[in-house]
Formats: sequence, structure tokens, C-alpha cells
Amino acid sequence: MEYISNTLGNLVEQTAFMNLTFGNLIMIAVACVFLYLAIRHEFEPLLLVPIAFGMLLVNIYPDIMLHAEDAANGTGGLLYYFYQLDEWSILPSLIFLGVGAMTDFGPLLANPKTALLGGAAQFAIFGSLVGAVVLSTYVPGINFTLEQAAAISIIGGADGPTSIFVASKLAPELLGAIAVAAYSYMALVPLIQPPIMRALTTDAERKIKMTTLRKVSKVEKIIFPLVVLSLTILVLPDATPLIGALCLGNFARESGVVDRLSDTMQNSLINIVTIFLGLGVGSKLASEQFLVPETLGIMVIGLLAFAAGTAGGVIMAKLMNLVSSKDNQINPLIGAAGVSAVPMAARVVSKEGQLYDKSNILLMHAMGPNVSGVIGSAVAAGVLLSIFK
Repeated sequence: MEYISNTLGNLVEQTAFMNLTFGNLIMIAVACVFLYLAIRHEFEPLLLVPIAFGMLLVNIYPDIMLHAEDAANGTGGLLYYFYQLDEWSILPSLIFLGVGAMTDFGPLLANPKTALLGGAAQFAIFGSLVGAVVLSTYVPGINFTLEQAAAISIIGGADGPTSIFVASKLAPELLGAIAVAAYSYMALVPLIQPPIMRALTTDAERKIKMTTLRKVSKVEKIIFPLVVLSLTILVLPDATPLIGALCLGNFARESGVVDRLSDTMQNSLINIVTIFLGLGVGSKLASEQFLVPETLGIMVIGLLAFAAGTAGGVIMAKLMNLVSSKDNQINPLIGAAGVSAVPMAARVVSKEGQLYDKSNILLMHAMGPNVSGVIGSAVAAGVLLSIFK
């Protein structure tokens, strides 16, 4: 009888229920909120579902993230290997490969001045750098180095892959928190951006109808990625892994002779990478790693930076309208798409514009700054890497 009692007691002690901390319960609740937003409101479920599951797994069963060197048999936990792919910065470039294959640069080429909107939104990256330094100076318990501050700053561009790419090189110890902040705010674009867009624009501005975009030739679309790649390699070689993958994916799309490769990049490859990336990000959300002052500081910086990036794009559009003719006005809403969350931000802009005029189709116009934002965040990453690496 005593043997049975001891055996049952040992089994109970080995269950997850006996090992859950209050912090684990908080993170499990956060994961459930992410799943609710993904399922009920469809806030980027492709991102939130794997991230939330990774969060659940690592907080219910921490050994799933066990480092191979700490395991008795020398074999790490499942999510340890997913995270390794993030840490080696393999996945960000593969994501850019798929994004390039899925993206039409036509709207940007048809209206090149919208690149200024994407550029304006990237000022939030350098604002985040300053914000991280200020927090380290004045907030007890937070002490970021310049390299860590630079890695954190990429969150301001709302670009998850680029954030992981930079963090893996400058501040791998903060990779989990930075990735979570970047991807969380990317997924919450439909909640964060509309209030800022409404606060900075009038009803009349939201109803501005832009002229139809010109048709971009196939030759232009083929030459563009080659030009972007060449300039990047010559001026900012540190950004080449991201820009190179983006340009390769887009060139495969526009060339029209490697449809099988392009289709794989757009579908199978990017879907597989998204699963790995989401689980890898979620795996770094164990309570003891996430519920610390530094992580909370990163989340605050990320939110403010994302808001600043959105505002920067909108304000730039309003300034451009001051020097544009009445027949060539820009709807300031499309400036919000200057952040790198592609195509999420463009879809939000389109939906917001149709709330005020159902006949106003802004999606293709918003893709111009959205695409330039992707390129801009990668260029900003190259600048930071060249300075702090």
C-alpha cells in the first residue's frame, strides 16, 4: 500500500500542475488572449497561433526548451531546435524570400514619391534607439548597452524578420523579447493604427480619392530588384542577406520563367518558415525570461515606436499635400502603411478609407509606402549593423 501511495505521489509531483508558477499562469493567460484574437477577430492568425502555442508549451512544460548541453542524454527539447533556427538568423532571410515572391512592386514604381512615406515611418527606428538609451539612463532595473538599444530599435519599423536578424547579431540575449514585441505589434496593427490615423486626419482628408496608378511595364519590374540589390551591396553590404533574399524572391516572380520556384517561395516555403518562426518566438516566452523589467521596457518602447512610425507616415503625407496640386493630393491614411507590416498595414488603410467612402479604393496606393517600408527597415538594419557590429 505504501508503495502505491509513494508511486502516486511521485506521479503527481511530476505533473505540470505541481510545477506551475504564478508567472506561468500569467503567460498562459496571455497565450489564450492571443488565440482569442487570432480566432475570433482574425488578427494575423498565421503569426499569433504558432506564437501562442509556443508560449503555452514552454510555460506548461519548460523542458521542451531544454538546452542540449543541459540534458542528461545530450538531446535538447523540441522548441530548443526551433529557436536555434531563429538565433542563426536563417529564418528572417527565408521570410524575406517569400515576401519578395508575393509582393508586387508595381504600386511603388507607378508612384515613386510614396517611398517618402515609407522612409518617414522608419524614423521611429532611430527614435526607439534614443528611447532605449533614455530608459537605461533613468529607469532603475533597466540597463541596455548601445548594441542592445540598436537591436531593440528595429521594433519601430514593425518588421519581425528584420528585428530577429539584427537581434541575433547585436543582442542574442534579448532575441526572444524583441521578436515577441515586433510580432505582437505586427499582429495588432488593426487595433493600434486606426485610432492614430483618425487622430491625425480630418474627415475631408480621409475621403481624398487618388488618381489611378499608371501601368508598370514588365521590364521595369524586372530591372527594379536588380537595381535595389546592386545599390545595397555597394552601399550597405550588411543589409544584403535580407535585401538579397527579397530581391531574389521578387525577381523570380517577375521574370516569369521560374513559376515553380516562385510558387514554392510564396506558399510552401513561407508557410513552413512561419511555423518554425512562430514556435521559435513563442518558445522564448517563458515567464522567468519575459516577466522582467527589461522585457517590459522593450514592450513599451515597441508600442511607442510603432505608434510613432504610423504617425510619421501620416504626417509626411500631409506635408507632401502642402506642396502638391489639388489634382495630385495624397490620402494621408496611406502614410500609415509606411511601417513594414506588409500587407497588413495596407489592408488596414484600405478598410479605414472605406469607412468614410465605400467607393474609395486605397489598397494599391497603400502598397507603395508599405513596400518601401520593408526596404527601408532592412536598410536601417544595415546602417545599425555597420555602426554597432
